[in-house]
Amino acid sequence: MSLTALSMTLIFVLIPLLLSKALKLGLEKDTIIATVRSIIQLLAVGYILKFVFDSEQLIYILLMILLMIVAAVDNVRKKGHFIKGILWKVSLTLLFIELLTQSILIGFHITPPTAQYVIPISGMVIGNAMVLSILFLNRFMAEVDSHEDETELILSLGGTPKQAIHSQLISSIKASMIPTIESQKTMGLVQLPGMMSGQIIAGADPLQAVMFQLLVVFLLLTSAAISSAMLGFLSYPSLFNERMQLLKVRN
Repeated sequence: MSLTALSMTLIFVLIPLLLSKALKLGLEKDTIIATVRSIIQLLAVGYILKFVFDSEQLIYILLMILLMIVAAVDNVRKKGHFIKGILWKVSLTLLFIELLTQSILIGFHITPPTAQYVIPISGMVIGNAMVLSILFLNRFMAEVDSHEDETELILSLGGTPKQAIHSQLISSIKASMIPTIESQKTMGLVQLPGMMSGQIIAGADPLQAVMFQLLVVFLLLTSAAISSAMLGFLSYPSLFNERMQLLKVRN
């Protein structure tokens, strides 16, 4: 794609700007900021990735993955600040997911240990885990708040914090996983996933594109399950004090 063609795609930014102005949505500033940031960030990442791909140095690959994790952790931390120790809990969750997925991919020779494969796949896995972590935390706190009386009743009858919070925890894990599962049910019928579409546009064999997309689909399913479950079981003890009393935590 030429720079001229790329500049023409700004029409797709102009349309929502005009709609926002016409309907008085007040989203013009946010839309412009999001557009400018996406351009700057993606161009910067493009130059960085070109350098990393050309060098093929392990240290640069690790630094890129570390940068992704740090950015993802910071975003989740802002959304889950009401959970004590959220920083290390999210860090441990994302690091575990990354190590697990890459160990399987490289250990079983599914993908080669090169920057071309490791970095894009890591970005998709970490990004999905970040979104699912935020979704889980929001749902979990809503469940805890709405079932506060039930939780305190179980505690007053001698139940443990794990028993008192179990139904809310499981319900939140399930709710955060549903979007990933539902999107996979219609994949290929309602939507052509981004990675697959990108490969086809770039001229790759459609069947090869499908195989790589299935790889990503299965990775994201694992990412959704682990991020919700692991973060959930790491987080729920923080909602109770040393006397096993439910803390008044609010989002």
